[in-house]
Amino acid sequence: MLPEWLSLLPPWLLTGVILGSVASCCVAVVFFVGDRLFPTAPVDRSRHIDGTVRRRQEIRQYLVDIDERFREDFTVHGETVAFYLPERDVAITFDAKAYFRIEEAGTYTVLCEHEMPGRGLGRRLPFDVPELEPDLTPDPISTAFAALELDPAASPDEVKSAYRSKIKEAHPDHGGDTEEFQRLQEAYATARDHAAYTEAKADVVTA
Repeated sequence: MLPEWLSLLPPWLLTGVILGSVASCCVAVVFFVGDRLFPTAPVDRSRHIDGTVRRRQEIRQYLVDIDERFREDFTVHGETVAFYLPERDVAITFDAKAYFRIEEAGTYTVLCEHEMPGRGLGRRLPFDVPELEPDLTPDPISTAFAALELDPAASPDEVKSAYRSKIKEAHPDHGGDTEEFQRLQEAYATARDHAAYTEAKADVVTA
């Protein structure tokens, strides 16, 4: 027999509550079974410890070009850095917080911005490096912001607004060019990451 307070509720309300509960259970079962049958691929965090893949590749290549021994994703004074030069006791990181902690511990540390070209590292190292042939490859950050007609100092909101404005015209469904559409998407991804990193770095410095 139903409790007295349940008998006071209208039948339509009870029916709704029961059906809602059944539906919620069904959805939960579907998600559970789906996760078991199609598990999410594990994230390779080693590629994103403290910098974008592109910048890490550039710095790695630069260190190889100047014949400098290095270790990647190395732990220094409790902080994991992108690169460590064991013969120089120099750490290279993209993490501003790690930079200050490692510097205080006595290891020379280079803080790299995501927009810094790999060869720009040479000016920040505390030792003389060999001169290399000039790199004439266009800077991807400048190229991305130019495609959105923005200044590289633009905020994440400004980047998003410019992208939404331009992507409408370039969308193939609206008569736009497919290559231009893809170019804008790539430019947006690069500019968005740069703007977000710049904003986060400014927050760390002012904190």
